[in-house]
Amino acid sequence: MTARRMGLQHIETFRAVVMTGSMTRAAEELHTSQPQISRLIGQLEEIAGFSLFTRNGTRIATSAEGAKFFEEVEKAFVGLKTLEAAADDIRSFRAQNLRVAAMPRLAGGLLTRAVAALKTDYPDVMVSIHSGTASAVDTWVGSGICDVGLVMLYGAGGTGLDMVPVSTSQCVCVLPAGHRLADREAVGAADLAGERFIAFSSGGSLRRQVDAFFREEGVEPAIAVETDLGASACALVRAGLGVSIINPMAALEEAAGMDIVVRPVRPELTVTLGLIFPPYRQRTRLVDLFEDYSRATIGDALRGAFAAPGGRTR
Repeated sequence: MTARRMGLQHIETFRAVVMTGSMTRAAEELHTSQPQISRLIGQLEEIAGFSLFTRNGTRIATSAEGAKFFEEVEKAFVGLKTLEAAADDIRSFRAQNLRVAAMPRLAGGLLTRAVAALKTDYPDVMVSIHSGTASAVDTWVGSGICDVGLVMLYGAGGTGLDMVPVSTSQCVCVLPAGHRLADREAVGAADLAGERFIAFSSGGSLRRQVDAFFREEGVEPAIAVETDLGASACALVRAGLGVSIINPMAALEEAAGMDIVVRPVRPELTVTLGLIFPPYRQRTRLVDLFEDYSRATIGDALRGAFAAPGGRTR
């Protein structure tokens, strides 16, 4: 016959009896019956090979051997509490560090919204935000320096890293207030023929997509100024130097408070916000949680932000 082995239930029962001084009160504390407590103590004494308690009628007291055994039990319970605390820290992401990367436009806008929402619910998470060029973000994430990156992709653009789309929206046209196209629901390439155009600098992915947008419609844009910042494009439009096509995130953050009009463009110029992850690395629960918060906060920020008023389309 296999010898009975000491189990956690035996130890918990013994500890409860010692601390309450009564099998009856121990049973109440453990939500069981007094006979069950007696049975478990009897089993534990048989396993240990010595008496844990001395009996005097219905009264019990810890024996000398039982007292020594209790000292060891308490040491084990201290270790158990340490493990419970460690499990709680892991469960609540306490003292964990999340390293996220994005280009300055995203790092200072939509990314901070996602981080703020995460920190509200999980204040003990340490978040490090790294801001740099698109190539720097790819390098940081690809090398594992950062756990996740928020990137912006135009059209069918892609990245060599693992990428999960978070939100897909459309680029917009920004017009000076009172512009002849301000009452349109959407603005097409043909509508902008002959208009002075504020273009983004050559070589960028948005510039390539906008150039293709005009080229497919047979329109040659009258480029008046080039810039690499959405803020500059909005300011130049407000100053009356032309119109521009920018990503909706830039319009959301820069057009607010400016005396300019924002309209969707047709045909659509798609821009996708996505999260990129280091290749060949298993994603942690914290990274998965950040993805959930990113989807919720970024989706809320962009959803319906540029709904056009009723009007006619060309």
